[in-house]
Order: sequence, then C-alpha cells, then structure tokens
Amino acid sequence: MKIVYLDNNATTPLHPEVLEEMLPFLKEDFGNPSSLHQFGRKVKVKIDEAREKVAGIIGADPSEIVFTGGGSEADNLAIKGVAFASKEKGRHIITSQIEHHAVLNTCKYLERNGYRITYIPVDKYGMVKPEDVAEAISDDTILITIHHSNNEIGTIQPIKEISKIAEERGIIFHTDAVQSLGKLPLNVDDMGVTLLSVSAHKLNGPKGVGACYIRKGIRRLHPLINGGNQEMKRRAGTENVAGIIGFSKACEIASACMEEERERLISLRDKLQNGLTEKISHVRLNGHPTERLPTTLNMSFEYVEGETLMINLDLEGIAVSTGSACSSGSLEPSHVLVAMGIPYEVIHGSLRFSLGRENTEEDIERVLEVLPPIVEKVRKMSPLWEE
Repeated sequence: MKIVYLDNNATTPLHPEVLEEMLPFLKEDFGNPSSLHQFGRKVKVKIDEAREKVAGIIGADPSEIVFTGGGSEADNLAIKGVAFASKEKGRHIITSQIEHHAVLNTCKYLERNGYRITYIPVDKYGMVKPEDVAEAISDDTILITIHHSNNEIGTIQPIKEISKIAEERGIIFHTDAVQSLGKLPLNVDDMGVTLLSVSAHKLNGPKGVGACYIRKGIRRLHPLINGGNQEMKRRAGTENVAGIIGFSKACEIASACMEEERERLISLRDKLQNGLTEKISHVRLNGHPTERLPTTLNMSFEYVEGETLMINLDLEGIAVSTGSACSSGSLEPSHVLVAMGIPYEVIHGSLRFSLGRENTEEDIERVLEVLPPIVEKVRKMSPLWEE
C-alpha cells in the first residue's frame, strides 16, 4: 500500500539535510552558548550564523530575531508582550475571528484579565477587509494582530493594506506567518509589520523551535520567560541549539527553491481540486480561489461527515485532516468555516489536503482513485443523501 501524507499544514517531515546539520549539536558540539570557554564559543558562533539565515528569509536584521520554543510561543510573546508593556497606554486589541488558536486563546486570556478585544469578521472567502480594521480602531488600541495566511483554508490576508492603516495610527502590528514561511516570499519591510511569528516544523525543520521578529525600536515588550540574558533579554533560558541550527538550515533550503516549489505545488493542488470536482458531485471549495497558499486545499463534501472520510482514507494509507491539528479531537465545527458563513452541515463534511515537498503527481492520482468511491459508499448510508 502506498502511503500518502497530505497533512503538511499540521507538520512536515524533517528534511534529511536538516537532520544532518543538527546531529553534531546533539553529540560532540554540546556546549552552552552562554559559556565563555571554547565549547560555548563554538556554539555561540553557530547560533549567530543561524540567526542570520532565519532573518534573511524574511528580510530582517539578525538583531531583530528572537528564537522561541515554537510559533505559539512567538505569538504569545508578541501579543502578551505588547499588552503587558502598553497597558497604561491602552487595553484594546484588534484581531480576526479566524486566527490560529495560539492567537485567539491568547486574546481570550487577555480579555479575562481586563483587556478589550475586537474580533473582526471575514467575508465568504475568509478574507479580512482592511476597512473593517480601520473602523474598529479606537483611542486605546495598542495592537492589531492578523495572520498572514490561514492554516485551514490557506487564504492570504491583505497584510500590506492593514499594516499601512496601523502605521498611520501609530499602532503596533503583528502577523502570524507560521504557515507562509518558506512557501511565499516574505519581507518584513515590504509587509510593514512590527512583529511576526514563524515556526520551523512547517517547512521541514524540527519541532519545538520558532522565532519572533521584533522590529528595531520596539523597546517596550514584556518577556514571557524571565531568567538569564539570553535572546537579548527577550527570552530567558538556554537555547535549543540543535533546533535553532535545524531551523536555519530549513530556511536555507526553502529559500533556494521557493519559487520553483511554489509552482509545482500549485499544479498538484489544482490537479487535486479539479479531479475531485469532476469525479464527485456536491463538493465546494472553502477559501479564496486564487489568494491562498500553494499548499492548501479545503473542500466540503456534502451529505457526509468529514471525519468518516478521513478515517476511511487513513485505512487506505492516505493522511489528511478535517481542519487544524490544534483542534483535533474536538466535536465543535471549525471556527474558521463558521466565521465564513458556511452552514454547519456542510462544515462537518470538510477535509483539508495540505501538500509539501515530498508529494508527487502519483500521490494526487492515488487520492483521486481512492476518495470518490469512499464518498459514494458513505453517502449511500446517509439518510440525507437519500432525501
């Protein structure tokens, strides 16, 4: 049985070259980068080099990169960091209804602790309207946080327009770019963002390491973790050296072939979408038809349960998702699809196919061979289909 992995938005396999780059720092190069002797100095040099590579993929200065324990921690550092440091100035934060839970639950935490949060709605494609953001701004707004691309539907947000609004009003702007890193060209100056979150394991790097870009001049940012002076006093604790080295190598590899890989993945994604539309009736695309990640296809199959389809595909060696990995195990419908106004019964029939570096045309053909008869079989058992 051919195994097909189409859940790369949840996580990606570690690139062999990334693992090779990491291994010395799990064995002989074990020094603490804060130590002044040769063991520590050698590792410190490598971390500095890694910081340059991670900064390079987003057009930042190395001094603006703070390594974290992942994308969720980077989101927390950005949002709580601004909120706690600026509470005397104001306690109003603007975000969208379809953010990753690392952003939404952080905002809800702040809401329970005296902050006011405005959750901007989205249109039928999952797109935030810049004018809605502008209208929500008040005198006490201290932060706007809108993700660059959505992890469930892939829709890419109008970040430049929103950042311009934030800049004109003197408001800090954060974007979660975890899903976009390595898949789309990112430049922090071009985007106009103040803070940006990224993670290694979404671009064939290791789990448990990420970074927060903090633009120069943002001095008032409350640290989440107190202790030593690591990461320019922004994030205490001995660095995850092997993880950081692996992250930088993953960025280097992604940068070298981003455009070529982007075109290849779009071709595979569209082949899958067109094939499913031709072979299966009563299906719909969720998300923007063009302004979306090259890796992401979210479709609803009416009159069936997405979870049932996912389980049947898994039995055939095909891994897909019914939404965000952070929501797995929940019976609640996707908050992203709900915000887009999709009926609940349609939401429950949704699947997310997310492609990556290892996927081939043969993988797509395998899904197009296996999924249509599964849908037909499941629909025959559905009273809604009979009606």
